[in-house]
Amino acid sequence: MRRPFARALAFVAAVAVIPLVFPAPATADVVIGGYPVEISETPWAVALSSRDRFGGTRAGQFCGGVVTGRSTVLTAAHCLNEEVLGAPPRQVRDLKVVAGRGNLGAGGGSEIAVRDIWINPRYDGHTNAGDFAVLTLARPLGAGSVIRVAGPGSAVYAPGTKAVVYGWGDTTGGGDFASALRAARVRVLSDAVCGKAYPGSADGTYLARSMLCAGAADGGRDACQGDSGGPLVAQGRLIGLVSWGSGCGRAGSPGVYTRASGVVTALRRGR
Repeated sequence: MRRPFARALAFVAAVAVIPLVFPAPATADVVIGGYPVEISETPWAVALSSRDRFGGTRAGQFCGGVVTGRSTVLTAAHCLNEEVLGAPPRQVRDLKVVAGRGNLGAGGGSEIAVRDIWINPRYDGHTNAGDFAVLTLARPLGAGSVIRVAGPGSAVYAPGTKAVVYGWGDTTGGGDFASALRAARVRVLSDAVCGKAYPGSADGTYLARSMLCAGAADGGRDACQGDSGGPLVAQGRLIGLVSWGSGCGRAGSPGVYTRASGVVTALRRGR
């Protein structure tokens, strides 16, 4: 069975366990194929949270995000769909960003209310193009929490570049969600490889202008459900946001990310 495009969790009311959007196939030895990381090393990686929508387990985490300004967090547009949240995003009164907390079940860090939500109006839910949103925080984080975004033309987007994806999502493809932040090492793949993997289907269509894909040739390392909106980082700069894919960690089906340079270009044009 092919997994749906969204790498967010879906809202289900009044349950103790948060299910996947749809069942996903288990993947052997498979964020997927990742390792634990300390939040002090990645202060720009944050969790999106709503206990009202997703319960108290894992602090209500349902998606990831990345701090690109002291009061600015980028995430995936599809994380804020009514299908995911169970309500229009502005009706989710306890939407917060959890920062500085690697283990969601522990104390520490801070939970900051989201003051404003801007969802890219050009987001296309069929192709998945333009899958990004901007959250404005009610109070700023420290300057050390901000990561630089790799702009258009940066060499870090080149095929073969080593990158790392971060998140609190499914670690096996079978619904085993992490309580502590994890990361997986991947490589940026060529547009030709990505286009061949996703020429157009119900899952989505790879569009090089607004997307990039990354993974391992034999699979086994990837983002998965619950990682949506989280960062893909290369050489200390943000290059992508977790967006979609077919399965988790499958050979020939790499993870697809919103290209960060495309986000920069879109925001420069103005909201």
